[in-house]
Amino acid sequence: MILDLIALDNSSKVWIYQCSTLLTDDQVDGLRDDLYAFLESWTSHNARLYTYGNVFHQRFIAIFVDERYAGASGCSIDKSVHFIESLEQKYGVTLTNRTDVAYMEKAEDEEGEDVSKIHTVNLHALKDSVTAGELNENTFVFDNLVKTKGEFLQRWVVPLGESWHKRFL
Repeated sequence: MILDLIALDNSSKVWIYQCSTLLTDDQVDGLRDDLYAFLESWTSHNARLYTYGNVFHQRFIAIFVDERYAGASGCSIDKSVHFIESLEQKYGVTLTNRTDVAYMEKAEDEEGEDVSKIHTVNLHALKDSVTAGELNENTFVFDNLVKTKGEFLQRWVVPLGESWHKRFL
């Protein structure tokens, strides 16, 4: 059963999958349709899971489960991973690479309005990017290892200097 994000408890589990490239509008629409269909039928030991999922910033798929009603078991988590892998094949994208770090770069559009662009850098090249001045401790990075809805809302996007990524600097 799909709920609104606000209806889920802050302790709800979250899994975040980052796309290696910016998704097109058509890909986002298709991914959302596939995601909603999966979440509507997702169960754990024949128990309906209370879920939410969405595509954020044309780059991230987040799946939430409120375990107050039914917990996600190993088999149901495996189903979700297989689902994500099927999306990779269907849309020709990579969603399971955990070595890329997404960060926001502030820029201006043609009208001079502030916009943020999301870029990625390989985790092992993070130090070189800081040394080259491309990133600094105040650059906002996405922590895709957050475990709960509460963490997602509070610290999914944090300054590099406050993230677990800083140990690679």
